[in-house]
Order: sequence, then C-alpha cells, then structure tokens
Amino acid sequence: MYKRILLPTDGSEATRRAVAYGIGFARAIGAGVVAMTVSAPVRLVAADGEMPIGTADQYAAACRRAAQRLLDEVRAQAQAAGLDCSAVQIVSDDVHEAILRAAREHGCDLILMASHGRRGFKALMPGSVTQKVLVHSTIPVLVYR
Repeated sequence: MYKRILLPTDGSEATRRAVAYGIGFARAIGAGVVAMTVSAPVRLVAADGEMPIGTADQYAAACRRAAQRLLDEVRAQAQAAGLDCSAVQIVSDDVHEAILRAAREHGCDLILMASHGRRGFKALMPGSVTQKVLVHSTIPVLVYR
C-alpha cells in the first residue's frame, strides 16, 4: 500500500476537507504524510520604474508566514492522528509542477488533493491544477471532492 502521501493545501475549504480525509486515510493504512503549499514568486512592477526598498523582502516574508500557518495546521492534525508529517513550501508560478516536484523530492507514492468541484462550462476551462496533476503525474492521484 502507500507509504508517503502528499497533501497539497491552499487553505481553501475544499483543501481543508481533503487534508482531513487524507490524514484519516494515511492513519488507516499506516502511511506518513507530506504537507505542501505553493506561494507565488515576487513580481513587482512600478509605473515610474522605482521599486520601494524592502517590498520584495516584505512580500516573501508574508508568503512564508502564510505558508507556515497552513503547514502548521496540517502538521497539527497529522500529529494529533499520530502520523509522521513533514512540510514544504515551494515558490513557483506553476502550481501543478510544484506539486509533482514535491511528490518526487519527498518520495511520495500518492498525491491526495482536492477538487473544487466545478461543473459544466467552468470545468472545461483550462488551468485546473487538479486536472494538470492528473494528466502529468507518474504516481497515483486520489481526488477528494
């Protein structure tokens, strides 16, 4: 069965439910979990060509704090369930690639992630992170809806 499960989170209610399910699933099968979140890189463009001093550092620090809150939340749930849990924040423009990279780098054999449950026309729109992970993953992906 699975030994290490990647649990991506963006802090949304859908991912919180998926994480809770993933922790219960991991506990039931005796697997460890890896919590992960993705932050966007700094992009600052000023109309006058000047960038305020410290803005990039302030943005990066705010992203680290936000990511740490999300990862601490998952870690606390995992520890309460008696699970081994590591955590990682990745800075990337490409969320699905970051998820796949985290799975590879942390030796995960399953990715358990949320679907935001879009239907109809919205489900056909390009850009679904879950859809991209499903298409490009070389390991199993369990989608929680």
